[in-house]
Amino acid sequence: MAVKNILITTFINVVAFFLVTSCTSQKTGDKPNFIIFIADDAAWNDAGCYGNQGIRTPNIDKLAAEGIKFNSAFLTISSCSPSRCSILTGLYPHNTGAGELHMPLPSDKLLFPGELQKAGYYTVSAGKWHLGPERAEFDSIYQIRGPSGCEDWVRSVQNRPKDKPFFMWLAAVDPHRTYQPNIIPNPHNPKDVVVPPFLPDNDSTRKDLSMYYDEIARLDSYIGKVMDVLKEQGVDKNTMVIYMTDNGRPFPSCKTRLYDSGIKTPFVVRWPEKIKPGIETNSLISSVDIAPTICELAGVELPEVFQGVSFAPILTDTNFVTRNYVVAEHNWHDYQAHERSIRTDKFLYIRNAFPKLNASPPADAVSSITYQEMIRLEKSGGLDKYQLDCFITPRSTEELYDVVNDRFQFNNLVGDPDYQEQLTNMRGLLDKWIVETNDSVSVNPTPDKFDRWTGKRLN
Repeated sequence: MAVKNILITTFINVVAFFLVTSCTSQKTGDKPNFIIFIADDAAWNDAGCYGNQGIRTPNIDKLAAEGIKFNSAFLTISSCSPSRCSILTGLYPHNTGAGELHMPLPSDKLLFPGELQKAGYYTVSAGKWHLGPERAEFDSIYQIRGPSGCEDWVRSVQNRPKDKPFFMWLAAVDPHRTYQPNIIPNPHNPKDVVVPPFLPDNDSTRKDLSMYYDEIARLDSYIGKVMDVLKEQGVDKNTMVIYMTDNGRPFPSCKTRLYDSGIKTPFVVRWPEKIKPGIETNSLISSVDIAPTICELAGVELPEVFQGVSFAPILTDTNFVTRNYVVAEHNWHDYQAHERSIRTDKFLYIRNAFPKLNASPPADAVSSITYQEMIRLEKSGGLDKYQLDCFITPRSTEELYDVVNDRFQFNNLVGDPDYQEQLTNMRGLLDKWIVETNDSVSVNPTPDKFDRWTGKRLN
């Protein structure tokens, strides 16, 4: 009965939303435009609007002040190319045919920008591609032409045909490793960074994080430049702008992990014609929901292959619920892996098919000054219990966390008798999703291609 009521309410809200959209479109004569700003390896809370006052993100913060901030937005995977392929296809990573890092997206997989293109939209990708061969679903593709990956963002907006609605996938390289000092005029001071408790608070970590902050600040500056051009062109009010990331920060216990530090994403949406300024929501959404949402808002018929659900009702009703849980994957990313997770508003459940393996961060993070110092400290007993996660072997086959009272997912409740009912429920949800999406553990998994302790490529 509860599910039926949710579906009925969803239908009513979507109809109401589109009636409003239709009336506005008749007044303006314009279909809505869409821009997705996607960072490369940025944590969900590394922006001023998400509470980090040590980082300078004035333009991201302005988007939040002028739109809606999602506090419970999640990715389907914490891995670069599989995450991007999932967003653009509206499919879970293992269903895209490109579920592991660097796998090219098969040519027969539908991209939702192509559905917009069929409806008269001009479609653009500018910056990091990472999808395999170029696709005709994008009218223009500006490949990386500089260290930030954002160098052609403004040009892509300026060069668009002015007689068509547009969709733009503006994909940064920032803040992907490796890092260099002094890339912005006023670099962040290591003293001002916020060190999470799963990392040691020392000079190495602070220096590393400060350079990571610099790259986010550089990305933020390009967002501001694009917004200035949209305003100059008089189209910013009817352009739905999203800021998000593809996975967590490239540090231990973050990128490739299924904790909030890996799969939670910043998600800010600005659209002055439809969204009230300065609002926020705790409703759960998944990155697999972006494709059906944008297609619906553009008035495009939804392809049956989409596995997400539209979050359009939340844009006008911040208390609306479109889903009760999100699902995420961990597949090969430099190292052999197969993990699956279910995340509700109260609990996170993780299942690990290869518990004998330690949870090394990606190869570029392994070779970082942060992790190499952590390896030294671990050998000398200098890490506390919250900083040992990457070194544990064997790992638990199952993990359960109370995300309300355990923000960083430190306390595994699988063996706690007080949480057996929740554990059974979460197991059931994951089992159901595995069947529905035809998921399985490979009998011939991709092996490690890098050393887990040095980050060097294996022969």
